[in-house]
Amino acid sequence: MIAEVTKLTNGNRVVIPAVIRKSLGLRVGDAVTLVLQNNGEVRLLTQAEAIRQAQQLVRQQIPANRSLVEELLAERREEAGRE
Repeated sequence: MIAEVTKLTNGNRVVIPAVIRKSLGLRVGDAVTLVLQNNGEVRLLTQAEAIRQAQQLVRQQIPANRSLVEELLAERREEAGRE
């Protein structure tokens, strides 16, 4: 675990310390997600990690033998057939 102290700067900005940016592979312009936990803790997620966690949540709700992609394609084919 890496812990670094940073400050809120002008414009209410928080600078992510270099050691953390490097560890996460962040570059200028990269999107990050901030998650405020119920206990007041703020988590910073890289875009890749936020997507991975969202996919995991969806997987927990969708049966393994069901393909949302196949369902979407079937719906689109059906719609195209009606046009």
